[in-house]
Amino acid sequence: MDMPLAEAETTALIRVGETCERHIRFTREDIAAFARLTGDTNPLHHDVQAAQRARHGEIIASGQQTTAQMIGLVASHFSRSDDGADRELLCLNFNFAFKAPVFAEQELLLHWRVASVEWNATLDGWLAHVDGRATVRNAHPCVVGRGTLLVKAARP
Repeated sequence: MDMPLAEAETTALIRVGETCERHIRFTREDIAAFARLTGDTNPLHHDVQAAQRARHGEIIASGQQTTAQMIGLVASHFSRSDDGADRELLCLNFNFAFKAPVFAEQELLLHWRVASVEWNATLDGWLAHVDGRATVRNAHPCVVGRGTLLVKAARP
């Protein structure tokens, strides 16, 4: 089936197998500040003594702190224009599962991979399903996620 030229040109915007990555590390201060900004009063994010008495024994980042970084990474990558292709991006859906706590000063690798891409004529863009994860030392998954993106050629 032939696509109109405008549709065919957008295939360079996003590809199956395309990946993006970023390394991050949260300090205790980062974790406490993010929790305050988002109204998360759970003492596990700011009270060392409460955290030491709890299951994990130390300050942990809120789930939304890690997922916010993950969404920011995928949104930045697929809305970029540094490769000569001007894009518009809408993040349509994300689902996350929390597998392990994220502790202060752990180095995390955030990673997304495009699992599938399909043209959607109604939305006039490419629907992409992406699989993501945040891992400690590139091995232990703390957060896994799946998202749906709409990527379009930017209109002049």
